[in-house]
Amino acid sequence: MKTKGEIEAAVSEGLKRFEQEYMGRGPKDVHAHLIDDLLVVRLEGVLTAAEQHLVKSLPAEKGRDLLKQVRTHLVETARPLMEAMIEELSGQKVLSLHHDISTVTGEEVVLFTLANAPTFREIKKK
Repeated sequence: MKTKGEIEAAVSEGLKRFEQEYMGRGPKDVHAHLIDDLLVVRLEGVLTAAEQHLVKSLPAEKGRDLLKQVRTHLVETARPLMEAMIEELSGQKVLSLHHDISTVTGEEVVLFTLANAPTFREIKKK
């Protein structure tokens, strides 16, 4: 049985690899946080050079909205793959997935609601 930190690290690595393979570019940093039956994943530095240029070259709202639409569509298309990965790593069924991206900071947040809080072993204190 994994510790909470091992589950979070495995999820971080899995989503980093997913972004590299599916989106074509990995994030600069990834942090996963398991809070009861919620799994919050924060990916930093995810925008490609082309996406950054697109956002800057169009009027603010249009560029932002277009990028969010494309990213949301990509996440929805890849949803079965992401959910299967999270279920394998956490040992829990994914009930829902929520996603958002900031065109200002290049930060992406993915929230998974799990059927139950994953079981994990406690770290032995020295």
